[in-house]
Amino acid sequence: MKKVSIIIPVYNEKETIKQLLEKVQNASFSGLEKEIILVDDASCDGTSDLLKELSKNYKVLYHEKNKGKGAAIRTALKEATGDFVVIQDADLEYSPDDYDNLLPYLINDEADVVYGSRFLNVENSKNFMLKNKLANKFLTIITNILFATSITDMETCYKAFKREFIENINIKSDRFDFEPEITAKVIKNKARLKEVPISYMGRTKEEGKKISWKDGFMAIFTTVKYRFFD
Repeated sequence: MKKVSIIIPVYNEKETIKQLLEKVQNASFSGLEKEIILVDDASCDGTSDLLKELSKNYKVLYHEKNKGKGAAIRTALKEATGDFVVIQDADLEYSPDDYDNLLPYLINDEADVVYGSRFLNVENSKNFMLKNKLANKFLTIITNILFATSITDMETCYKAFKREFIENINIKSDRFDFEPEITAKVIKNKARLKEVPISYMGRTKEEGKKISWKDGFMAIFTTVKYRFFD
C-alpha cells in the first residue's frame, strides 16, 4: 500500500492543533496509508507541551529556536517516508476533507504536484479578508507574468507532491518565502502541475494569523530572485 506523509509546521497553535489533528485523522486519504509529521517551531504558548502529550500517536519533531515555515518543512522532509507529501497548516483555515481532491492526481500519475486553489472555489470569496485576497491575487499575477504560466493561487498552503519530486528540490527559504520559492522551482523543473478547488476559512491577525505585509514584500523579492537565479 502506498503512503502519504502529512507535514504540519506548528508555531503557537495551542487553540487549534488538537481539533486540526482530529480532522486530519478523520479525513479520507484515497486509500493511502498515512503518516503525520508535526514540527514544533519553538512555540512559546504551551503548544510544545501539548504536542509532547500527543507524541505517542504522531511523529513530532522540535526546533530549539523559531526558524519559520520553510525550515520546518525541510526538517519534516528528512523524516518523511511516504510516496506522496502534503503540506498542512496547523490552524483551521484549510480543511483536510480536501485531501481527496488533491491526492488522486498523484496516485494516478496525472501530476507531479497538485495545488489546492482557494480561488477556484467561488464559495470562498466571503471567507477572505479583502486585503489578504488582493495580496494573494497580486502575488499570483506577478508569478504568472514572470514565469509565463496561469496558476490561480501561488500562496496556497495546500501543496501536494510526489516525494521523489520534492526531494530533488533544494529548498532554501526558512519562512513564508517557501511558497514563492517552491512554486518557482516547480515551474522551472517543468513539473506536471495541477490545480484543484478547495475550501477555505480565513482567520484574522487577532485570531492568530501570522503572515504580514513584510512577508508580502519578501514573496515578491523571492519570486523575482528565483526567476533569474538558482
